[in-house]
Amino acid sequence: MMRNIKLTIAYDGTDFHGWQRQPDLRTVQQVLNEAIEQLTGSRPRTTASSRTDAGVHAMGQVVQFLTASRHGPEVFVKALNAILPHDVRVLEACEKPQVFHATLDVRSKRYRYRIDNAWIANPFELRYAWHVFHRLDVDAMNRASEALLGCHDFRSFETDWPNRMSSVRTIFDVVTIREGDLVFVEVEADGFLYNMVRTIAGTLSFVGSGKRPEGWVGDVLRAENRIEAGPTAPPHGLFLLRVDYGDARKAGSE
Repeated sequence: MMRNIKLTIAYDGTDFHGWQRQPDLRTVQQVLNEAIEQLTGSRPRTTASSRTDAGVHAMGQVVQFLTASRHGPEVFVKALNAILPHDVRVLEACEKPQVFHATLDVRSKRYRYRIDNAWIANPFELRYAWHVFHRLDVDAMNRASEALLGCHDFRSFETDWPNRMSSVRTIFDVVTIREGDLVFVEVEADGFLYNMVRTIAGTLSFVGSGKRPEGWVGDVLRAENRIEAGPTAPPHGLFLLRVDYGDARKAGSE
């Protein structure tokens, strides 16, 4: 009988061309599939909660696959980490019911965008944070982002609209946090459009640096036009933090 295995994985996306397998390119799905095949003896069909782009990182990506292997969860963790390259780690493994689907059962996902807000770029953050040397007003960014909460058409924050059948999404939480010279923009929603978090971060950076007033973010949202928003922040500052499959929060509701 086939078993449905759920993995929670983390990876440094710097040297990957995103999650999804592509011919002749190094991707997270490719190296994970190869490791699973080496362990179980059969090629898996892996499904992920989010198809992260090239250069984007993950601290809590969820992956599922079916297997006839009888290995226990702890074996999957230890053995796969022994096979995988250093920039991918399996954090947890468990067996789920056959009906569980890593993509379709998602209730919410939370992303963090990291900004190095030091006057001089920190060389140790070059792979993991966007350098913005203008001092960012985090309080102004938080006030401005309140306009994004709830269910809206977010096409102003989507690159190359339309990429999906609908650009309506529900944002449950958006917050900007400062820790020394690092600024984090975190967004949790029932789903995301292409480059949505990166565009939100770029737009809020304009408010934080004083280039735009706080009310401008609401104007951008209502315009439903990508040209009205701020820049798309570069991919290397984006992290998939976690994926929620709980029943307490229903997709499509505030």
